[in-house]
Amino acid sequence: MSGKLYGVGLGPGDPSLMTVRAVEVIAEADVIAYHSARHGRSIARSIAAKHIRADHIEEKLVYPVTTETTDHPGGYQGAMDDFYAEASERLAAHLDAGRTVAVLAEGDPLFYGSYMHMHKRLVGRYDTEVIPGVTSVSAAAARLGTPLAEGEEVLTILPGTLPEEELTARLAATDVAVVMKLGRTFPKVRRALESSGRLEQTRYVERATMGGERLAELADVDPESVPYFSVAVLPSQVDAEPVARERGEVVVVGTGPAGPLWLTPESRGALAAADDLVGYTTYLDRVPVRAGQQRHGSDNRVESERAEFALQLAQRGRRVAVVSGGDPGVFAMATAVLEVASEKEYADVPVRVLPGVTAANAAAARAGAPLGHDYATLSLSDRLKPWEVIAERLRAAASADLVLALYNPGSRSRTWQVGKARDLLLEYRDAQTPVVVARDVGGPGEQVRIVRLGELVPEEVDMRTILLVGSTQTRVVRRGGGEEIAWTPRRYPED
Repeated sequence: MSGKLYGVGLGPGDPSLMTVRAVEVIAEADVIAYHSARHGRSIARSIAAKHIRADHIEEKLVYPVTTETTDHPGGYQGAMDDFYAEASERLAAHLDAGRTVAVLAEGDPLFYGSYMHMHKRLVGRYDTEVIPGVTSVSAAAARLGTPLAEGEEVLTILPGTLPEEELTARLAATDVAVVMKLGRTFPKVRRALESSGRLEQTRYVERATMGGERLAELADVDPESVPYFSVAVLPSQVDAEPVARERGEVVVVGTGPAGPLWLTPESRGALAAADDLVGYTTYLDRVPVRAGQQRHGSDNRVESERAEFALQLAQRGRRVAVVSGGDPGVFAMATAVLEVASEKEYADVPVRVLPGVTAANAAAARAGAPLGHDYATLSLSDRLKPWEVIAERLRAAASADLVLALYNPGSRSRTWQVGKARDLLLEYRDAQTPVVVARDVGGPGEQVRIVRLGELVPEEVDMRTILLVGSTQTRVVRRGGGEEIAWTPRRYPED
């Protein structure tokens, strides 16, 4: 009979944090296997040392390469793949001989550990059991004495080996995080934390529960002193003390057409990092409630007042996110904020605008690709400009054969503009011109239909609807499943 394979989690370093089951398995095993670098010293073996007997067969699994270069034809990954394959066969020889094999692993065997590479190669061939261990993440949080994640906070665990831009995006988008595998990656990780606005809140933990343990504010750590066995911890923000700043800032954030699926990582991060959220109540309701944040909702018709209030908060050192639907620069809050910010008294307040998915882009994606060629974007609302200007621009765009994205087509108080726009466009477009009627895209009441211009019913269009009117080149095709899709070719006829 074949022996049994165990992956034994030893915990973060302190031998007293080994589980009872881990000690039992080591005692029962015939073979104790562990990884080490070429110097032969193994942290895993040192943790379990007092449980290893003289009659145990010890199998050293020595990495052929760690951080240095290699002349292996497959590079670093090729060298490691060959090593894990060879190590697995060495363990298989013991298992075939009927011996029980315990592979020691720091932390948890299936959490960024080397054991998993043997496990994947052997689990289908032999009886296998994994003994979980306390992870370095749990140990770091325990040593800091700070909650790691609370309530509905999302914990993200990241390897420091990720590209810097990826680290920045993920750090910006999460509530709390742990970055592992520091060492040489520390300068990059520090820059990513700073770029994502999370550096001030992040702690540093080195060799948690082991000799030489060190705790510090990450911003104060010398990059030259950071070993591989260290982590960056962005802990729970539920009871975090507000950061005192001499000067705040205003970030105008586009939330997309609806809900969290449409948020960019940058926007998600700005919303998470804000002290105050300012915006139209309907848009604020899309943003998750976070402990410690102040929310300031208002009516949709007080844009200038809302902008001034946000700038005044920033003058008091607050980090303010002005929440806007869609893209804040498209018929939304960016203009209002920048207009007020241009006044002399707010000249020193930093203002940033973060893009979002526009209603036009969202509707177009649902319908196919009607904006695949040149198009114009117009608002049919005559609240801030006269209808004569709107009509003139409609004629110009229609005569140029542009696809049209029509925002704010109708509301309870504006019921005639859609009919007027339709009649005007029929002077330039065939009645069979496709029109995408998209309502509440991304929301629970989403409806996207393709009708013909001559059949457009104004009463079916409201403020939550956007209209995409095709050009002479826009095509509608009914595909195999019966659905219609609209698309505008990128090539325009030469004649």
